[in-house]
Amino acid sequence: MGVPTILGIALTVVNSLLLGVLVSVWLTNYRKFGSTMVLGLLGFSVVLLVENVVGLLFFLSSMKMLYSTDPLAGQVALGMRVLELLAISFLTYVSLK
Repeated sequence: MGVPTILGIALTVVNSLLLGVLVSVWLTNYRKFGSTMVLGLLGFSVVLLVENVVGLLFFLSSMKMLYSTDPLAGQVALGMRVLELLAISFLTYVSLK
């Protein structure tokens, strides 16, 4: 496994943990307020969490072949995970405030 793949796996795990925090916060808020906006945020975070879990499975199994044969693919995947981490970090920070 190359460095971009290992970093991609690490970022996917961090993203999943932050999304778990968001799911918890927004589920608590939905139970308290019953707002459709919070329900939408909850749905968004659950779908993104599922996407990260599936992404992690691909990093650990079949996608390993793609990244080992094309270093650009691994770098692009890593870049996308970095951007996702920034977006989720902003959401987590604002939601916890």
